[in-house]
Amino acid sequence: MKKTFILTFLISCCLVRFSVSAQGILTAAAFFQTVSAEYGKIEDYEADVSIKAAKKVMEGRVSFKHPDLLRIDFSKPENQVICFNGDLLTIYLPESAAILNQNVQSSGTGNAANLATAQGLSLMSRYYSVAYESGQEPVALDEGSNEMVVKLVLSRRNTSEAFRYINLAVQPETKLIRRIEAITPQNEKFQFDFSNYSLNQGISDQRFIYDPPASANNYNNFLFTEQ
Repeated sequence: MKKTFILTFLISCCLVRFSVSAQGILTAAAFFQTVSAEYGKIEDYEADVSIKAAKKVMEGRVSFKHPDLLRIDFSKPENQVICFNGDLLTIYLPESAAILNQNVQSSGTGNAANLATAQGLSLMSRYYSVAYESGQEPVALDEGSNEMVVKLVLSRRNTSEAFRYINLAVQPETKLIRRIEAITPQNEKFQFDFSNYSLNQGISDQRFIYDPPASANNYNNFLFTEQ
């Protein structure tokens, strides 16, 4: 009887200790849901954005309005614009004096620029599995950086998704996305860095109506034009 009591007591102590410890554990999926919930509160935002792809760096200011209005005004390349009004994608390339227009459906996880939205996060949750890169504690954004973030790795559940992996760096206090790295099956990497957010400023829909220069050449449905 005494041995049984001692064994029961020890097991109870272990269970209590585990329970107390587990209260501080937040799974990657649960953390991801807190990020998604935070973006669900955002009606609109603007942020500085830096885009890296194939050793090329682009910089500008991104504007987003719920559910899917998106515009990026670039300072590098200067005066370049990407605008999506919910139906029409317009890209103005000043160096080529070209305007690319494409009627498209609302973009999902196939468009890395639109991942930092409630809709994009919802799609990621559906089609990707979520894990911590190195644990739930914040780590340096880059080696030697003083900026701390929580890093997540999202792996696609099926081969139909445009990106094989999506890496997210999230600011732990605000739950805002600091960086997105989207890797294609061909190991091409697109990196988006967001900073200097302005949230819920009441951005007008007019912001997403872009009137490109009349002197530029128009190319419609460029995504499906035969070469």
